[in-house]
Amino acid sequence: MEVTTPLGRSWSAAAPFVSQVKFARPQIDKNLKQSAIMQRVWIVIVILTGVGAIRCADPPESHNSQPIVSHIPREPVHSTAIGRVGYSKRRHVLEIEFVNGAIYRYLDVPSSVYRDLISAESKARFYDFNIKGKYRSARVQPRIKDKSAN
Repeated sequence: MEVTTPLGRSWSAAAPFVSQVKFARPQIDKNLKQSAIMQRVWIVIVILTGVGAIRCADPPESHNSQPIVSHIPREPVHSTAIGRVGYSKRRHVLEIEFVNGAIYRYLDVPSSVYRDLISAESKARFYDFNIKGKYRSARVQPRIKDKSAN
């Protein structure tokens, strides 16, 4: 007996299609296994990236640790956001005093970055694109004579 499908095919005409599905199944299983493996690999990559980001992040400021007191002289600069900038060539340390009074020390900064910051037309824009988030940093305690000037 021959049955007609909604597409107008008879069962006998659909038989070759059914046999093709059986042969394609191992390929589908292989693709599913590869997909599952790739998914696990991506999960491991994401986890390792997150762990790396956490380990590279600046440690939170602790109330028990000694505050950093600066001895690097800072020179005034013309900027809307940055008040003064100082650099230690020997230690490769850049200090930026912002107009809001916050002072931050950036570690392992090449002298070329300091020179480029000083010569930049927009020091705030240069800071945003080339320094902020690119170097390890720590908040600096203002010097005693700096506190009296405020």
